[in-house]
Amino acid sequence: MQIAVQIVLVVAVVLGSLVLMRGGSNARHLAVRRIMVMLFALLAAFSIFFPEMLTGLARFFGIGRGTDLVLYALVVSFLVFMATTYQRFRQMESTMTKLSRRIALDEAPLPTDQDETSVRDPQR
Repeated sequence: MQIAVQIVLVVAVVLGSLVLMRGGSNARHLAVRRIMVMLFALLAAFSIFFPEMLTGLARFFGIGRGTDLVLYALVVSFLVFMATTYQRFRQMESTMTKLSRRIALDEAPLPTDQDETSVRDPQR
């Protein structure tokens, strides 16, 4: 029974990793993300099949249990994710503002000659 649960967990990790490795706009960031996801998947599969090794690693770092180590790693990962998402959102917002301004200027109606003369010489 335990091996069946381990296999299901590893399959879930592999499928989740495949979803995370799909496409991206920047080739360098995509390569880094794929490497990190592959390392995560290997570490996750290793810890699923050999949980006592994870506990040993946790104790090496002064943490009582392997599950605590995983929890701490998830908290740090979540904070990094939040920071990078915030930066990406701010960049997108800035780009959208510049684009909106450019479109507004491009679509603004041009003043006609009659309007320009009335503004220059109010006595006419």
